[in-house]
Amino acid sequence: MKIEEAIRPRVEQMFNNKRKDMGDVLGIEFTHFSRDELRAKMPVSENTIQPFGILHGGASVALAETLASIGAWLNLTDEKQTAVGLEINANHIKSVKLGGSVIGIAKPIHKGAQTHVWEIRIETESGKLVCISRCTLAIIRRR
Repeated sequence: MKIEEAIRPRVEQMFNNKRKDMGDVLGIEFTHFSRDELRAKMPVSENTIQPFGILHGGASVALAETLASIGAWLNLTDEKQTAVGLEINANHIKSVKLGGSVIGIAKPIHKGAQTHVWEIRIETESGKLVCISRCTLAIIRRR
């Protein structure tokens, strides 16, 4: 796993305080952390397919929002703030059958004080576009 040194303490904090979450059920494995790009791999397995044996669009959206939310959070400097999903859209371009994996690549489009907008590409392992998503996140005070 590749981690930008400036954010290593935050990434370690996330993994040290980690409870089981949707990412665990979906099998999401992070492979790259930086303020300007996050990457993760997700299997196309019994936990991520729909009844017809292909990747479920909801699993793609869950991967996309997970990457965007963590990416926005890694860019915050105030420990009393967090990032939460405000809106997400996704265009599903290509189906993926049971057995492979997909790669999510998230990059910021806008990093503001109150909102972030991230673009997330989900691709096959060979680089073919599966889903393109945009996620808007609200920057809020942690409760």
